[in-house]
Amino acid sequence: MMQREILVVDDNADSVAILRAFLTARGYGVAAASNGMEALDCLRRQVFDLVLLDVMMPGMSGFDVLSHLRQDAATARLPVILLTAKVEDEDLVTGYSGGADYYITKPFTPKQLFYGIDLVLGEGDIGG
Repeated sequence: MMQREILVVDDNADSVAILRAFLTARGYGVAAASNGMEALDCLRRQVFDLVLLDVMMPGMSGFDVLSHLRQDAATARLPVILLTAKVEDEDLVTGYSGGADYYITKPFTPKQLFYGIDLVLGEGDIGG
């Protein structure tokens, strides 16, 4: 089976480092972008299986990035998991109505993260 490629989009370098460690330990290929424009640029240059997208970023929010992805035929069906400290009901509604496949609130555990990834990518033992 080919290695799955995940794009991590987060303006917090520590968050990116933690996610990269979790994901590479589980065998995923990981690329990172520190803002929305960088993420869109990465997605034009490489095909990913999943995007882990922070919501609160300067300039272009994760909701804005998600909107761009859903409007572009090349990325319209790309699985996106929103990772955010925003936990209000309206934030979840905004995320899901904008086309997010899953929503994980910070802080989260590796088990929560991999449950979401397994669910979205349809991979075997959920959360295993």
